[in-house]
Amino acid sequence: ALKNVIAIAAGISDGLHFGHNARAALITRSVAEITRLGLALGGQLETFMGLTGMGDLILTCTGDLSRNRQTGLRLASGDSLESVLRGLGHVAEGVTTAREVDRLATQLGVDMPITHAVCRVLYDGVPPGVVVDELLGRDRKAEGLR
Repeated sequence: ALKNVIAIAAGISDGLHFGHNARAALITRSVAEITRLGLALGGQLETFMGLTGMGDLILTCTGDLSRNRQTGLRLASGDSLESVLRGLGHVAEGVTTAREVDRLATQLGVDMPITHAVCRVLYDGVPPGVVVDELLGRDRKAEGLR
């Protein structure tokens, strides 16, 4: 389910024309983010590093048929969330998942800046470019998994 939240972020990145390197960095950082939450919930590290974890995440974040990536692309172009959802004709699971995961991460004390940034775009109406600037302005620190 978390892959869908990250795919929205990837769509935003692509829609803002940041390029392939930025998308790769986003996906890489999101693997650490997703893994931290999974480990906090009792998951095994190996689960997140194989095809069902990283492989599925990469496809969802890069595939042109990904509804969640399409959602991010449209949000980056200035469309409202309501307009995006009406136009999709299908559910973009990441929209509802983002809020629930953000709440869970807060409860567990797990740092999930990408997920939180997506929530700010979806639910607080913060422009995508602003949350990107906030993410890029974060203090540098190790990408620890725990």
